[in-house]
Amino acid sequence: MTEPWLQYSVSADASHHVHQGRPAYAFRFDEVLKFHDPGLAPARDASGAYHIAPNGLPAYPERYVRTFGFYEGRAAVHSEEGWFHILADGTPIYPQRYAWCGNFQEGRCPVRLPNGAYAHLAADGSPAYAERYCYVGDFKDGHAVVQREDGKHTHIDSSGNLLHGRWFHDLDVFHKRLAQARDAIGWRHVDMSGEPLYQTHFKTVEPFYNGQARVEQFDGSLCVIDEAGRVLMELREPLASPVAVLSDKMVGAWRTQAIYAAVQLGVFEALPASAEEVERLTALHPSVGIRLMRALAELGLARRDGQGVYYPTELGALLTRSHPLSLADAARHWGEESYAAWAGLARSLQSDEPSFDSLHGKNFFDWLQDNPAELRAYHSAMAAYAKHDYARLADAADFGAASSILDAGGGTGELAFSLLRSCPQMEATVMDRKEVVETAIVPSDLGGRCWFVAGDLFQAWPAKSDAVILARVLHDWPEPDALRILWRARDAMPPGGALYLIELVLDDADGRGGLLDLNMLVMTRGAERTKEDFKRLLDQAGFALLDVQETGTVNSILRARAL
Repeated sequence: MTEPWLQYSVSADASHHVHQGRPAYAFRFDEVLKFHDPGLAPARDASGAYHIAPNGLPAYPERYVRTFGFYEGRAAVHSEEGWFHILADGTPIYPQRYAWCGNFQEGRCPVRLPNGAYAHLAADGSPAYAERYCYVGDFKDGHAVVQREDGKHTHIDSSGNLLHGRWFHDLDVFHKRLAQARDAIGWRHVDMSGEPLYQTHFKTVEPFYNGQARVEQFDGSLCVIDEAGRVLMELREPLASPVAVLSDKMVGAWRTQAIYAAVQLGVFEALPASAEEVERLTALHPSVGIRLMRALAELGLARRDGQGVYYPTELGALLTRSHPLSLADAARHWGEESYAAWAGLARSLQSDEPSFDSLHGKNFFDWLQDNPAELRAYHSAMAAYAKHDYARLADAADFGAASSILDAGGGTGELAFSLLRSCPQMEATVMDRKEVVETAIVPSDLGGRCWFVAGDLFQAWPAKSDAVILARVLHDWPEPDALRILWRARDAMPPGGALYLIELVLDDADGRGGLLDLNMLVMTRGAERTKEDFKRLLDQAGFALLDVQETGTVNSILRARAL
């Protein structure tokens, strides 16, 4: 026999329940929610929140701030002391109180601890595992999505074990053994091992429904795809015409030069200011200040208030000299030497020679050595990128086993500083050209743990170590020179030593990194490389590639062992 409460619905004003078009009971509440097994519904009145039986009477005497529906015989309640779960008779399942509780699904429930961390509880209220995360979701078909501190997501099983060990920018639970997953490029579907079903990325993807899924492409078009990623039909045309999209890409130089001009003139240092004040403070010709500020607003670098005053946006603030991650010198690099070299790209593609050398009569690094101001600006720009890109590098790879590390070609030491702060047992030696290390300063909190030495990557290195890092070094050089550097690295470590390459890894499936690869060609005749390229170089230099780990930035970590 069907229980009558299964046919109850919530009234239009949510003050009571309705059965067969009539009130199910005489009572009225401030709010009620739907009934759940075992036949109880959340309700709230002047006395507080609690659960009611099908006749509208309280199921227990306690009152709470808020109550929620029963799932698997347990309901989440919010009291003045915190959140917890109760049984149908109002008995708490466990003594702990949490900052928030979810609902039980498959014998597991997400909770937020008082310190802000998330985890899952087992059915008896005990922790389901020891690990803590930044966020966890509900279990479905034996698996749940969890998020760690760096914002990456993966799947775990009911015991807290990693299902596949792959981490994504965003992730959904499995539906018929497939899940939607987003990486740095876009969304795809992955299988139970975390492997993508196809190579194409999309702006959004829906779950598969009988072998097909609706997706949105980056041009705004909506399509239906099969499990191989093939487009079966188009549901909506692109939102922007191909002509408009291509035209926007062709004027990228406008953006580079507008940003560089604003930095060069000190516009961001002058803000907040009106356009007229910008003209006066930066010695602009009268009437052109508003034209520049409009362009910066279009780029999302400045915003104008109702009184005509411009303020730097979060992006624009990065172009001030005082910002801890200032990219002002990066704007100088991209707007001057790199910009000029790119004008000779066609010649470089025909000759396989860097156009920078043709412009300046020497290679990029010798030119920096002869121009101290440019050297300082370049390494300032690289240090800003390093502070950002390397901030969580220690979390992405296990450097903890190394007691000392040699950062070859390490510039002014930002990577080494980050690693030392994350690994208190570690010491570091940073090697670079003489003119670079002469400008480097060891932070006071790292004194006695970090040293700088002058050395040439192509000559015998002045330091040796069980662990060597080459961070964004090999991409500066063509293959013969990159191989020479790796030989020197091999000479600097014993068999079994660890080599860490921090590099962008090209992906021919989507072209990722292709423009940076061309930049290396015109600047230094260097190159970005695929995983197979790196493996070939490492094999020739006496290393074995162990794995490639993503870092959440454009760079990956390639771990190798000295043979």
